[in-house]
Amino acid sequence: MSDQLLELLSLPVEQAAPALLGWRLRSAVDGNVTEVELSEVEAYGGADDPASHAYRGRTDRNASMFGEAGVLYVYRSYGVHWCANVATGQTGEGQAILLRAGTPTEGRSIIETRRGRADHLTDGPGKLCRALAIKGDHDGTSLIDGPIRLLPPREIVYGSITAMPRIGISRATEWLWRFKLAE
Repeated sequence: MSDQLLELLSLPVEQAAPALLGWRLRSAVDGNVTEVELSEVEAYGGADDPASHAYRGRTDRNASMFGEAGVLYVYRSYGVHWCANVATGQTGEGQAILLRAGTPTEGRSIIETRRGRADHLTDGPGKLCRALAIKGDHDGTSLIDGPIRLLPPREIVYGSITAMPRIGISRATEWLWRFKLAE
């Protein structure tokens, strides 16, 4: 299984991102297990991508982006929400895939408690992290054997994938590097 994930994450980020759709993001935090099936992601291409946190090089904040494929990069967005990414490509490249949204598949009642609601639980990157209790101390951990893991889909994912412009950025907004499973 880890070989399958590492093979996928070694692809160019714009190919790896849509291939992650349908994979399961599983969290085992504070004695609770929660899981979503990924339904939306965004690719960020490192030094060649002006919208990427890695565009200007490695810093203390983005160091995990430059790690091995399969490392979790977690950062605060606007000082409010945690956002989770998976590092891709070769060590040092700074490529990552933002995990934007998912469909709850396990621990829904825990997710609802964490979110304080029963709808719109995981339809945004900040919501997804809150639902799965992903925080800054998970930055740099392995998605293969850490508390937050990426697991293969339970079944083959059928349906179409829509490629669209990334959102919440001000540069390279025309790149069709946001991928979503058709509903």
